[in-house]
Amino acid sequence: MSAPDMTSDDDAGLLRPRVPCAPGAVRALIVDDEPLLRTHLAHHLAQQWPELEIAGEARNGREAVDLVMQLQPEVVFLDVHMPGMNGVEAARLMGPDVQIVFVTAYEQYAVAAFEQGAIDYLVKPFDVERLGESVARLRRRVAERRRMSAADGGLGQVTSVASDLDEPGAALGQLPAGDLDTVLAALAGELRRRAPAGTRLQWIRASVGQMIKLIPVDEVLYFRSDEKYTLVVWVGGEALIRKSIRELLDGLEPETFIQIHRSTIVNLRFVAQVIKGPNETAEVHLKGRGETLSVSRNHVHWFRQY
Repeated sequence: MSAPDMTSDDDAGLLRPRVPCAPGAVRALIVDDEPLLRTHLAHHLAQQWPELEIAGEARNGREAVDLVMQLQPEVVFLDVHMPGMNGVEAARLMGPDVQIVFVTAYEQYAVAAFEQGAIDYLVKPFDVERLGESVARLRRRVAERRRMSAADGGLGQVTSVASDLDEPGAALGQLPAGDLDTVLAALAGELRRRAPAGTRLQWIRASVGQMIKLIPVDEVLYFRSDEKYTLVVWVGGEALIRKSIRELLDGLEPETFIQIHRSTIVNLRFVAQVIKGPNETAEVHLKGRGETLSVSRNHVHWFRQY
């Protein structure tokens, strides 16, 4: 496995390779908020699966979803506990064609959920033998998917591999969609319930004239930032704050607030419709408002249907 030269993307805070993966290589994404753990996993993967190319790395669930859409990896190693959108929430947005291995500290409720859903996982600190078992399964599944895709005339990736369904630790896309989503939805809810109090923003403090205004997060329509300030637009007016888009994303509910542009976050509860634009862009129209919000091509995937 080659070690790509990773570079930071100032627009989205993502890490990407500076050179594309070799033709035919199996592309993988590593997602963890701790750089040392990403490096540790990449090191062991290089030993166990030399042909694997690490196409990119991400530090949280939102970045992971963006990179999956942009880089289209076949395999994702996904940490469960991360700031903002956690790994389980991110997995539900990645579609059925990605082989996912969850990485988690040992917690009985999470391990039980993964085993119930026949979902592959590694427990931190993972041992080399367990990683080897996961790699062996992933190799078989990737090879089988490619074989079946070629047999179908290259019409697209298959979404299930029947020969692996009875195998412990089957991949994310290999259960009936409804059953799998039920397992992941229940686990996502449990993770939110167990999250430390105060991890989600409830109020936005903003200066309005000579007053400090407490704006309920549920009433915010969107956030739009420039180089120094972020504009908060809520049902009662507008205000400026000094929090950056990245800081806000870590505290907002990921199923309600999504980033649609490098400088814009929108509350989905106030979205009336989304109109497709040229070059894989779009425009968001808000309920009862005249302005529209631009959706960049890097974020238009939030409005695609699988």
